[in-house]
Amino acid sequence: MKRKTTEEERKLFQTHISEAILKPKLAKSVAPKVSKAKPGGLDGNTAEKLRRGQLTPGARIDLHGKTEAAAHRALRAFLARAQDDGVRLALVITGVGNPQAHDGAEWMRMPHGVLKEMVPRWLNESDFAALASGWARAHRRHGGDGALYVYLRKQGLK
Repeated sequence: MKRKTTEEERKLFQTHISEAILKPKLAKSVAPKVSKAKPGGLDGNTAEKLRRGQLTPGARIDLHGKTEAAAHRALRAFLARAQDDGVRLALVITGVGNPQAHDGAEWMRMPHGVLKEMVPRWLNESDFAALASGWARAHRRHGGDGALYVYLRKQGLK
């Protein structure tokens, strides 16, 4: 049951509110510099060309059938070799994974496509920072959801 406020309480509330309202002084804001660089080190033009599938990868690796540990080692070695060869864009095929039937509760289901989930995480780790400046989902013609473009750093920028 709600209690009704008295007229005296309302007046007291109004007094406190009117005293408490302060007009904040707004500092002059400086507009931040707008950069075309996307998170992950790709500029806007490169990211757009990747999205449209207009760039051709210079190297590719297929991680299908590899365990997580083996795929990590293979990816690290592949990207280092591709960078040494002067490749700027590599295609990493992870596959989309196979859905697993699970009789348990919905929240217990494991997402399928372990490599599809792990490769982007690996590319954001410091272990790969000297090699890759960014990554993006591949265009349909290069594998779509089952593949990634990896944009490699130039050789001298380690």
